[in-house]
Amino acid sequence: MKMNKKRYLNIEEIISLPTLSGTNISDDGKNVAFVKRTANWEDNKYRNQIWIYEKDKLQCYPLTTREIDSTYPLWSPDSREIAYLSPVGDGENKKNQIFVKSIDGYSEVQITDEKEGVSKFKWEPTGKGFYYVAQSKESEAIKKRKERYGDFHHIGKDYQNNSLYYIGIDKNENSVVYQLTDGNYLHIHEFDVSNDGKKVVFMATPSPDMGDYINGDQYILDIQFRELQKMKIDKLLGGSVCFSPDGSKVCYTASIREKDFYKTQIQDSTLEIYDINNGELIQPLTDFDSTVIPLRWTAKGILIRWQNKTNYLIGLLSESGTVEMLSENANSFIMEASITRDGNHISYNKAITNETFEIYLDDIKITNENSFFKEKLKSNREIISWQSSDGLEIEGVLSTPVEFDANEKYPLLVVIHGGPAWASFPIFSDCFNEKYPIEQFIKKGFIVLEPNYRGSSGYGNEFLKANYRKLGIANYDDVISGVDHLVDIGMADKDRVGIMGWSYGGYLSAFCSTYSSRFKAISVGGGITNWSSHYVNTDIPYFIRMYLGNDPWNDPEIYTKTSPMTYIKSASTPTLIQHGETDARVPTSNSYELYQGLSDMEVDTELIIFKGMAYSSDQPGMNVAIMKQNLMWFSHYILGESMKDFRVL
Repeated sequence: MKMNKKRYLNIEEIISLPTLSGTNISDDGKNVAFVKRTANWEDNKYRNQIWIYEKDKLQCYPLTTREIDSTYPLWSPDSREIAYLSPVGDGENKKNQIFVKSIDGYSEVQITDEKEGVSKFKWEPTGKGFYYVAQSKESEAIKKRKERYGDFHHIGKDYQNNSLYYIGIDKNENSVVYQLTDGNYLHIHEFDVSNDGKKVVFMATPSPDMGDYINGDQYILDIQFRELQKMKIDKLLGGSVCFSPDGSKVCYTASIREKDFYKTQIQDSTLEIYDINNGELIQPLTDFDSTVIPLRWTAKGILIRWQNKTNYLIGLLSESGTVEMLSENANSFIMEASITRDGNHISYNKAITNETFEIYLDDIKITNENSFFKEKLKSNREIISWQSSDGLEIEGVLSTPVEFDANEKYPLLVVIHGGPAWASFPIFSDCFNEKYPIEQFIKKGFIVLEPNYRGSSGYGNEFLKANYRKLGIANYDDVISGVDHLVDIGMADKDRVGIMGWSYGGYLSAFCSTYSSRFKAISVGGGITNWSSHYVNTDIPYFIRMYLGNDPWNDPEIYTKTSPMTYIKSASTPTLIQHGETDARVPTSNSYELYQGLSDMEVDTELIIFKGMAYSSDQPGMNVAIMKQNLMWFSHYILGESMKDFRVL
């Protein structure tokens, strides 16, 4: 019998898989810029480089060096130069500034010198300068207060908002910086500049506090006269915003501005078009969920991107509501897309089933990242479906080995995505799963299920709303019914099942840890364990009210019912707990509470706090540690492998 000498990716190789992002096409349609992220093992950092593809030369090459991070590439209006962000400064004080480099790569100029750095920017339409977003200067009052009393923060009062600035790069303008918005009242999020350069549209909130996001408004700024007009839109704004080619209309994402909008049977979120001249509103789409966003308004229509189950698609939307598809309806995940002003040329970042992302120019693939898998085995990922206990159809991604035996019952691992308004997809990408080594699980003999439980995006607004006031309980039914489905068809061994997830996926894993005895081992990553205490510690309490329908003071029952800690006395499953030390979204108090409860119940448990890490780490070595710990945990408790000392990796 001929032995297969190929092998699955090891953990270091999984982490080393390059990630492509930031796709931007030049307006002449000839060239593409993008960001390639790779793991630099020597200094334990991820590095981002700007890469260029030149159509005339059929050549793809790096524009920036490996030693310095570079992101957010944007071609100049004349397609001859590229602007991008790169950090400047010493040590931990490095801040992103705008740089411009010619396509020949020889001349590089630093444009901005903002103390707190630049977060986003756009070229002025003639190429004579940049509009950009940066933190407002500290007020004189705050400076004097620090000098007199020392530094302190008055919660809910002291903010340094992001303001909109303009800097010219024309020699006659001497690179003068103009502040265009008042940092005392407006915190800038998304913005766009009209093609004639006369107006800027932006979405702003009263402060950078995440709780203020629901109080955002949209504004039009007349650049010449510095006149600011608030648009009459009584909606919750989000996503992106873009001008029509003639500057008379604006397209943006919007949803109902209402405390308990999940109770309503209306569309959660959609696109709207606002006529600046008469204030009229148009809603061209009626059957798209909250994933739809406008990318650019071209002469041929609005380029939009949206999720359809496990696909992400792109198309051109007309004001009448018709959509011209620019991608396949199935087997296609387009992460980003960029289109020329005339709508004639497009580039995008796409992955298909069982592959990682590649860059395309006018539907022609211009990168070859999947060569990374040459001479390697890859698990097979497919979409399966089943019915939950209430009859709701649930989909999931099932990963199986190359030499799958239909007559064998495999140990099963369940990996839960975060969100909940996100999904799992049948593609290879470490940016979607940087914590759980699926390929190594497959090598060990597991099969892996990633359920798209109710509340996941891409399945329509009713599916999103099906999670309302049912967190944990209904999600558990969705997950366990998927496990039962694989057991019933003879694929999975019911006595060898484990579950893991991070963030909201960590919450569901924690819920399974205390609520159920169906699992042999569990891993909880950055998960919520007690909704009541989490409500006062997270930076997004409105998120909890949106899903649970109230605050813990007025409806303590729903907070108790959906919290993993409520069921701690019935916990029996060995549980690994991992958490980023600086995670503001899900603070570590959640994990300490679960760890103490499990310890008191004499359940096998380990708690690891990753120093300096929030949701994810910028150190590939730390991601290796997270993956190795999970591999060791499930291999021990489900496969019976030795784990002499869990602290030793």
